[in-house]
Amino acid sequence: MDQVDAIIMIMKTRLIRYFEIDIRRTSIFTEFIAGLTTYITMAYIVVINPTMMAQAGMNYGASFTATCLAAALTTVAMGVVANWPVALAPGVGLSAFFTFTVVGELGYSWQVALGAVFLSSILFIVISLTPLRRWILASIPVNLRFAIAAGIGIFIGFIGLRNSGIVVSDSANYISLGDLASAETFLGLCGFLLITVLSIRRIPGAIILGIASITGVAVALGKVEYSGWVAQPPSLTPVFLELDISGAMNVGMITVVLAFLFVNLFDTAGTLFAVADSAKLTDKNNEITNLNVALRTDSVSSLVGTFVGCAPVTSYVESSAGVSAGGRTGLTAVFTALFFCITIFISPLTSLVPPYATAGALIYVSMIMLSGLQNLDWHDHSELIPALITVIMIPMSFSIADGIAIGFISFAVIKTFTGKLRQVSFVAWALTVLFALKFIYI
Repeated sequence: MDQVDAIIMIMKTRLIRYFEIDIRRTSIFTEFIAGLTTYITMAYIVVINPTMMAQAGMNYGASFTATCLAAALTTVAMGVVANWPVALAPGVGLSAFFTFTVVGELGYSWQVALGAVFLSSILFIVISLTPLRRWILASIPVNLRFAIAAGIGIFIGFIGLRNSGIVVSDSANYISLGDLASAETFLGLCGFLLITVLSIRRIPGAIILGIASITGVAVALGKVEYSGWVAQPPSLTPVFLELDISGAMNVGMITVVLAFLFVNLFDTAGTLFAVADSAKLTDKNNEITNLNVALRTDSVSSLVGTFVGCAPVTSYVESSAGVSAGGRTGLTAVFTALFFCITIFISPLTSLVPPYATAGALIYVSMIMLSGLQNLDWHDHSELIPALITVIMIPMSFSIADGIAIGFISFAVIKTFTGKLRQVSFVAWALTVLFALKFIYI
């Protein structure tokens, strides 16, 4: 018994030293609670992501396992390598782009779409290993960054509205209000309202609680059939290493690859900066601790995700919930990764979840993503109008890539003809030319 106690004490001491737990004024128990909190707030992704991947033609069970593995592997890497309390998983917006634009609208196979994710991940790693990343972030118009996030938010919200039946296609008006008296539609609407109320009241895990509640009601009404909750993990074979890189290497995929790259780039940077500020990850010179390591770890994570069959993996802003619970070190991320590993064994429970149960979560997430609109410059119309064009065209064209392209082109044109040519950076011009060539020749 004494030997066991000695081993436990040695492991505890090493954990404290490696993760700088004492230096950052936290404890192993606090980090555990923070890791659990982060997991609860973002666990919805293990339901939403496989559902969207299945709509792209991928095997649901394999995508479930892939989502859990990608989240676990990349999150533990962030914790161990960068010592940051940040969790990662496939991005909701990027997964929506993967399924509904690249596969659904453009007609590419999901294997080619994964190939595009691979190429964007390679570019992501390259610019993260050089000063290019900071230079690109500084060169892209700030208002367009906020607009892209908001536009993707509306895009995701529309998908949620459609999946729940709240809006339906209409031959005369394109879309119209669905049948709210339908049980599925009513439950989808209730799910959104429940998640919203729980979130406003600051109930931990509001999103996953909302999804679970609507699923429970669906089971009680006989809409879905309960078949247990523990099982052997679904095989990863149907999606493992199935990316088609050669198929993604054509001119038509340039916009797709760039869309994956820049959306992931902006989303990651914003999340990491926000979490660093919340966790007080700064040194005596007020520089963010291990920022470059965190950025590089995140960039490699997207590449890992492609191998197991996921859309780009990105840092989750829900990590702030864990920070609020006291998480300050990478041990928080390690505990979060552990919970994702455990989740792999409850696939029957997650397969119960119908699309209308996750629809409310998508609608709620979309509302949160609109918050960036408050940061737009509402007084300078040469900045505002291109941003609003981007916000509108992403959902209206049902294409994140086309919406971003139109936004950049309008920015360059409006700035040029209003005497503000010098405000268009070289990077913005380069992207504008690429996007314009895409519309002309493809």
